[in-house]
Amino acid sequence: MSNSTNEEIFDFKFYEWEKRFKDKPFLRQPFGNTWEVSTWGEVGEQARKLATGLRSLGLRENAHIGLISKNCREWIIADLAIIMAGYISVPFYPTLTAKEIKTLLEFGDVDMLFTGKVEDWENQKAGVPANMPIIAFPHYKNHSKVSECHQWHDFINQFEPLQDPHVPKMSDVWTIIFTSGTTGTPKGVVLDYLANAKTAVLTLDTNPLKVDFNGKNDFFSYLPLNHIAERIVVEYAVFRFGGTISFAESLDTFAQNLQDTQPTVFFAVPRIWTKFQMGILGKIPQDKLNKLIKIPILSTILKKKFKKTLGLSRARAIVSGAAPMLSSQRAWYRKIGINIVNGYGMTENCAITTQLAAHITNKPGSVGLPQPEVDIKIDEGTSEILMRGPFVMKEYYKAPELTAEAIKDGWLYTGDQGHIDEDGFLYITGRVKDIFKTAKGKYIEPLVLESYFADITDFEQICIAGTGITQPLMLGVLSEVGQAKSKEELTAFLKNHLEKVNAKLEGYKKISSIVIVKDAWTVENGLITPTMKIKRNKVDKKYEGSYSTWDENQEAVIFE
Repeated sequence: MSNSTNEEIFDFKFYEWEKRFKDKPFLRQPFGNTWEVSTWGEVGEQARKLATGLRSLGLRENAHIGLISKNCREWIIADLAIIMAGYISVPFYPTLTAKEIKTLLEFGDVDMLFTGKVEDWENQKAGVPANMPIIAFPHYKNHSKVSECHQWHDFINQFEPLQDPHVPKMSDVWTIIFTSGTTGTPKGVVLDYLANAKTAVLTLDTNPLKVDFNGKNDFFSYLPLNHIAERIVVEYAVFRFGGTISFAESLDTFAQNLQDTQPTVFFAVPRIWTKFQMGILGKIPQDKLNKLIKIPILSTILKKKFKKTLGLSRARAIVSGAAPMLSSQRAWYRKIGINIVNGYGMTENCAITTQLAAHITNKPGSVGLPQPEVDIKIDEGTSEILMRGPFVMKEYYKAPELTAEAIKDGWLYTGDQGHIDEDGFLYITGRVKDIFKTAKGKYIEPLVLESYFADITDFEQICIAGTGITQPLMLGVLSEVGQAKSKEELTAFLKNHLEKVNAKLEGYKKISSIVIVKDAWTVENGLITPTMKIKRNKVDKKYEGSYSTWDENQEAVIFE
């Protein structure tokens, strides 16, 4: 794309596919063993009718339209209608509480709300102003019924399809995305159509998603659609290059839905890769797997079977992002024939900073090279990673001070710390805000210490903690593999591993104990974000009352 002026028009490719693929499948929604398929033409017509309906509500110019729902076909149709009507989308996580919804609707100046596939509407609706227009998606089984508002089909069918959809300028606001907030209050990231449009450069330049430019692409959508990565890697990739989006019906049917889809592009966060890995190791222990994949013919059969079972037999691109992926895990997958592209980015830059191509195996721990049109550098004083490029946000909504802290002289201050090697590869060593101080006055970088425990398949989640005590602790949630072992076996193995790790560390960094905690860290209990990143401040809050006791305990392995 050429350098854009502020008056340049956003070229929305959806309209081309809508005509060209009028009768071809676009959105695939599962209901048990049945998939309901909507064509490009049907989706276009529904979105155009809905856009006419939105315009009938008498909303202000550039109105902010909220979306709260799990991923489903109506989410995509609603998002299309928002663009066609000339409004701004403000999507939310479907798990928000009434209090969080109230805060974000008020702060985000939201004018109306789409709500749909949610599980707790009875409580959530208390956060929605009584006079706010609401349009409810059709009811999904095992989800809340949203009855006190406009119903999807009844509302849409009142209107004729909009023939003159709004044409956004590059400088217009596309969306306001509230971050999931691993360190505190969510911030409203304001992204314009220029940032959105420029993300196409990646595909046109290096094509990391291996998309087919003639529309032969199948995507699988399950990570929250209000998250920037899912929006760019799935929603806008299909708008630009054509294909289908299939959805997951529920957590219980996720594996089957993915198997049924066998997408050409699959994007996942590290926690999903860990779940898949544990699933395989639960059936074939690591020692046995190592032997089997050394037998040539059997190795080929096994690799094909793993891909098909995971739903990746047709995948041209397999991508990890949204949180750091361990190089050891990437190497583990490579051994079973699954090559993963690792991406690094954030909401504030449309999830675009660096990328480690699937074939690069000699840069353990790196998150790769800068993507097209991205510059990166390291702040000499703090080791903070700075980036600049056309994908960077306009601002934080109604937060000029925070914007001024985040963007200085055209550089985005990412909040991540790291270094760049002599070949230009970036390495992340932690978050600026994650560093904590022990009672000895020494600073601990948790991500660095966690890397020493990353290969332990007995753990599903780990977190280095210990603000204000003499030595850091390692908290761990057991995986299915770990749960299958006896306390004695676990203790012996972990004690031995801890001794080896501590032998390499400076005195103040040595880990006093590994604490195996009782409860998993979930979105529901607030200890991880919806994209499965650990909220360290919340973990601290939950366990800090026990830190001193654990610190004084002489045992290497402690069971909570």
